[in-house]
Amino acid sequence: MNKRIQLLSIIFLGFSSVAFSQIKEEKLILNKKREPEVKKIEKKKTSVETIKNYPPEEKSQNPVKYTITDVPAVSDFKTSTIQGQDVTPKFEGAAQNNYVQFGMGNYGKILGDLNISKTLENKLEVGVDAHFLSTLGLKKEYEWDSKQSDGTVGAFLNSYGDKGKFNLNAEYGLHNNNYYGIYALQPGDVDLDQRVNQFKVNGYYDFYSNEILNDVRVKSSFLKDHFDAQENQVSILANLSKHAVEIGKSGINLNADLGVGLEAVKSEFAIRDKNTSNFVNTSLAPKVTFRKGESYLMLGSSFSFLNSKNQNDLMPEQMKNNKTYWFPQAEFQYAAAKEFKFYGGVDGGLKLNTYSDLYQENPFIVSDQYLRPTETKYHFYAGLRGDIDETFKYDVSAGYGKMKDIMFFKANSIFDNDYTLNRSAYNFANTFSAIYDDGNVSDIKGSLQYFPLANLVLDGEVKFTKFDLKNYEDIYNVPLLTASIGAKYTMLDQKLLLGFKGIFASDRTTNSFMIEGVGSPMMYQSTEDTNDKVGGYADLNLSAEYKIHKNFSIFAIGNNLLNSNYQTYKGYKVLGAQILGGVKITF
Repeated sequence: MNKRIQLLSIIFLGFSSVAFSQIKEEKLILNKKREPEVKKIEKKKTSVETIKNYPPEEKSQNPVKYTITDVPAVSDFKTSTIQGQDVTPKFEGAAQNNYVQFGMGNYGKILGDLNISKTLENKLEVGVDAHFLSTLGLKKEYEWDSKQSDGTVGAFLNSYGDKGKFNLNAEYGLHNNNYYGIYALQPGDVDLDQRVNQFKVNGYYDFYSNEILNDVRVKSSFLKDHFDAQENQVSILANLSKHAVEIGKSGINLNADLGVGLEAVKSEFAIRDKNTSNFVNTSLAPKVTFRKGESYLMLGSSFSFLNSKNQNDLMPEQMKNNKTYWFPQAEFQYAAAKEFKFYGGVDGGLKLNTYSDLYQENPFIVSDQYLRPTETKYHFYAGLRGDIDETFKYDVSAGYGKMKDIMFFKANSIFDNDYTLNRSAYNFANTFSAIYDDGNVSDIKGSLQYFPLANLVLDGEVKFTKFDLKNYEDIYNVPLLTASIGAKYTMLDQKLLLGFKGIFASDRTTNSFMIEGVGSPMMYQSTEDTNDKVGGYADLNLSAEYKIHKNFSIFAIGNNLLNSNYQTYKGYKVLGAQILGGVKITF
């Protein structure tokens, strides 16, 4: 045992000396039943459950084919010292679904995770899921409070019936952070607190057969924050389909689909301009797909019927709008071989921008937002993807689109010019607001996976996005280039799991403010710089987990090992080098 502990100590010390960085949330998740945060190119056969009679025997007669799943090239990267994607690799194929773990690290970090599930009679599975992460923040960088905490607790139910699978989950989340990114003033010790409570209830029913009714999804969300902002959201989506209809003896199969959706969002804010908005969007998306082997042609369109209402204290009356939208939907793929599949198409759509979505993307927005939907009139794309010897998988594409009301974040100045530092938490030029502009977007993206060894997986993703706006010379707080690389390696007879994750971004343009006191009586004067820059970053991470026993593991995670306090939004520095270690019990 002593030699084993010495070996682990040497490995962990080696990790801490490598110059890499990361500020992401450290969760070690064992076979969690949730949508993955980091999307990959995967073999479809690996995503089909072979247990719980899903799908039943009659549906499994259709052979599962090995194809490339078309996914976004770059994973989301949320800017916060503790929020974001999971960068820790997971043991695959373990029998234990339940776990509890605890970890501690520098910056006062405390990590706790729990996942427990139980299969009852009639193939009914119930469980609970909880996560907590907190940090004391950057005490040496800021004189004011920058601590944060993030906690969620939920319960889920899965039922595997004879005709379909039913899932129901409920989750409560409390996100506690501070508006600590003050760069234009020196306020001292002030209350910068912002708290967001959100309760979600989601239901999903998936029929095993694609006969007429394919699946039904219901989502709901209820949000309230520290400044009495409230948002209620509900959406219902049903997919109707008829698949695998043979057309004569041509070998061509016809799939027909119709998506019917309804989404309603009501947002109310209690400070500043007291914006309120109410959106009801009904959508229809018919399409037909002709498929022969790995080649196919999909033709369709989508329709949206939007009813919107906006009101604030600056408007003399409520702004109402009823509009019908039409968007093209088409895609083809020509499979010259499994190594080379050419594809292309056109799509578009309407996205309702909600306070919940904006907060997830930028937790430092002010609790008063003018919300408008973003319309993608069309987006053409073409690419090449393939699988070489089941060892190397790739997907590269380029696209061009036209959009209306592109949403991005603009920094706010101070909201009043009184010469005082006794002001609200969001009134120090330390918040952001959503703004909108029309324009064109060009993008190039690529992703790959490489399996050189049975116990080694390498992956990489890159995305280039260029916006040409109508009114703004540059889009604010959006990098031109983002990329990621990763690796997962198992050794010592599957007992030791090593992981690496790197996230990169180019610099971005932002606006900022210089504030100074002038006049008598003294007042603040604000000067805006519309072409300020926030530097790019390289954010790389290392992690390890060692199974001492089949039910007991120890883990260590090294984040931001370059010790770079870079910024993703002006004023908001991220945590420096972080080392966190802990224990996990699985059962």
